[in-house]
Amino acid sequence: MNRNRVACLALASLALSACSGGSDADQRRAAEEAAGRAMPAEPASLPVATELPTAGAMPDATATPPRSGAEFDLASVPITTASLPPFPFFKDPEGLANELKGPDAQKPFDRHWFIASNRLVPLEGKLALGRYNLEFSESGRRYSAIEFHRNYENAITSLGGRRISTTQFNDELLQSAGGREAVERYWNAAPPVPDAEHYSYLIRTPDKEYWIHISAGGTVPLLGFVTVLEKQAMQSALGFLDAAAMRKALDEQGRVALYINFDVDKATLRADSQPVIDEIHKLLVSDPALKLSIEGHTDSTGSAARNRELAAARARTVLGALVGLGVDPARLRSSGFGPDKPIADNSTEEGRAKNRRVELVKIP
Repeated sequence: MNRNRVACLALASLALSACSGGSDADQRRAAEEAAGRAMPAEPASLPVATELPTAGAMPDATATPPRSGAEFDLASVPITTASLPPFPFFKDPEGLANELKGPDAQKPFDRHWFIASNRLVPLEGKLALGRYNLEFSESGRRYSAIEFHRNYENAITSLGGRRISTTQFNDELLQSAGGREAVERYWNAAPPVPDAEHYSYLIRTPDKEYWIHISAGGTVPLLGFVTVLEKQAMQSALGFLDAAAMRKALDEQGRVALYINFDVDKATLRADSQPVIDEIHKLLVSDPALKLSIEGHTDSTGSAARNRELAAARARTVLGALVGLGVDPARLRSSGFGPDKPIADNSTEEGRAKNRRVELVKIP
């Protein structure tokens, strides 16, 4: 379709509206009125496009993305001043039913890839997923892909969100993230292929990040997908080894596997990793003659070269944290093996979780 002659579409309301109770809505309305932006008593229907705007037009889905550049600047998306409805924010589009139910539609903790600027980035947290057949609705009207996209974009914008993706899928973008197989392992959207359109959005509050992925196309019948992720660290259900347990494992086996939390695809320690670091420190303080090799390991997701680099950087981070607590660096060394020494099956999530570890190995 000629973009300079986009026809007016007679769109029925998608009713992508916020659900909230009366008392909460009253409180939010009072806050909005104080800020000069009154909120109606009942949940308002979010904007519906009666004409597709040309400002900020969606890019050509077949366009070649630019070379991977600097990391996405989170601060480029301002903190929203809107009162957000309960997660995951949106009702089903009018006349459509989510084909995903129960645990397939709500995941307490998982991973998904988002397009941030011209790069694919993996995010972890609470996920809400929607999959809709755009060629069937209760009213009998079909939804076009552009209609599906535009209404969600309008809804997200009304909540203070911004579109953050500047490219579409092709082989270069997929290879930069470790290849199609690595991406599809944690994928909850339309296929990452050029004939589907994918757009990522971000809503920021003072203490939360909400990443939203809207996609449609690449399937028969035509399907639309909605992925909403509340970024958060997993609350581990596993206890960690204390210094005495580490000592016992080192004496009996010469090594001990530890599960230390880092930011996704980074070597930055998360705050909840400090107790493990403190126990390693206690272990070293209790035995001044003990020397340790700190060895990083990953699962097999992504390229082996990148995983070795990441594993080595994480091992160095642990070493640096211990030196920062006063440990003599001469007692420590670090290395990274990436996916080369798995201790569990990488074909299952449970196995991959076991393989993402840091091992302490006693140096004779």
